[in-house]
Amino acid sequence: MKNLIKVLSLSALMLVLLAVPAWAEETDAFTSASVSNFYADTALAGDELMEAINTFSGFYLVCTTNPDGSPNAAFFIFSCLKNEDKYYLQMGLAENQSKLNLAENGEGVAVYAATPGSGEDAKPYAVAGARMRFVQVTDEDLLAALNTSNSDSALFFEITEVLPLG
Repeated sequence: MKNLIKVLSLSALMLVLLAVPAWAEETDAFTSASVSNFYADTALAGDELMEAINTFSGFYLVCTTNPDGSPNAAFFIFSCLKNEDKYYLQMGLAENQSKLNLAENGEGVAVYAATPGSGEDAKPYAVAGARMRFVQVTDEDLLAALNTSNSDSALFFEITEVLPLG
């Protein structure tokens, strides 16, 4: 009986040790969501993306990470501005989980998708837009330059990477 318990214990330990590398792998949902950029031809970037975001039409999504590691996705409108050839997102958030997550780790992913066209050749779903990785701006001088409306509640994030939708 003692030998059986030893064998079972060692087997269980081996299984746990073999599973550790799989648990240690971290998935990057931003860059690995698709293996192909299906909408690269209709992707928006730079000034064109900024202008589209600032029309306040289309679909807006902000993704953050909850304290327990689970994803958090919220629809709310953000704006985009440019300072010294870099692009920034401006967000005004109510007290909610997204704001808490951003205060905790200062980064996330934003998605902007332009409203689908209505022409004969238009797709009935969003294909123009971008996925944007962002990090919170903490530099006081830069914050002063970005916050031209002197808003007490505005949060600013530098866009660090842009990928097409899908």
